[in-house]
Amino acid sequence: MRNQTTEADLEPVDRDTIQKTIGRGLTERSAPLRYEELAELEQLLRGHIHLLLPAVEAKVDRMWHGGREWYGHRARLDGIRRQVEQGLGVGLISAQLQVHQLARDCRWLLEKSPPDPSAP
Repeated sequence: MRNQTTEADLEPVDRDTIQKTIGRGLTERSAPLRYEELAELEQLLRGHIHLLLPAVEAKVDRMWHGGREWYGHRARLDGIRRQVEQGLGVGLISAQLQVHQLARDCRWLLEKSPPDPSAP
């Protein structure tokens, strides 16, 4: 059973910074990033994902657990958790694919995360 997360437990989310990191991960380039740059980007994306996951999981846990929407969200969250554990791999192509997938997962989490109550 998961721990119940309340809004008071959650760290504030800097949506602009996360959006910029996602943009870097999804940008098509004529020349690929170096492996070291991809490793740095992966770490940033993983940090954003770890920040966003609790709020989205809490939101999904409040849904009706028998519904199609809940099941789809739950499956996506489980997939994101598995993807974060994958690592970059040894080659440049695997690293690019991993960063791209983490950016897509991070974008989905940002879209599903509750709005910041302190935002204007």
